[in-house]
Amino acid sequence: MHGGRLILYGCGDFIDDYEGISGYEEYRADLRLAHLVTVEAATGRLAGLRMVPFTVRRMRLERAPDEDRAWLRATLDRISAGVDVVPLPGGALGVAARARTDQAGR
Repeated sequence: MHGGRLILYGCGDFIDDYEGISGYEEYRADLRLAHLVTVEAATGRLAGLRMVPFTVRRMRLERAPDEDRAWLRATLDRISAGVDVVPLPGGALGVAARARTDQAGR
């Protein structure tokens, strides 16, 4: 988030034909996130974000198992500046403003 607005980049294809390409397993190409976004119409500010984790297998989406959702949450939390990635009901993930820990905001 920047200035209260959501920025998404590098989200990739939701379902793609790259399945089975070896050598990049650490990037977890088998996992997908459906980004369900709500914005305030007048301002464009983020009003809500739910990220629903899926796995892809044989060009089909399946609900991601608990361990994959936990891996996604930990990875996103580690690389997301200024927000915490939090679990939501039903296995979805959300974001919450990260509390500042010092004057520099780190």
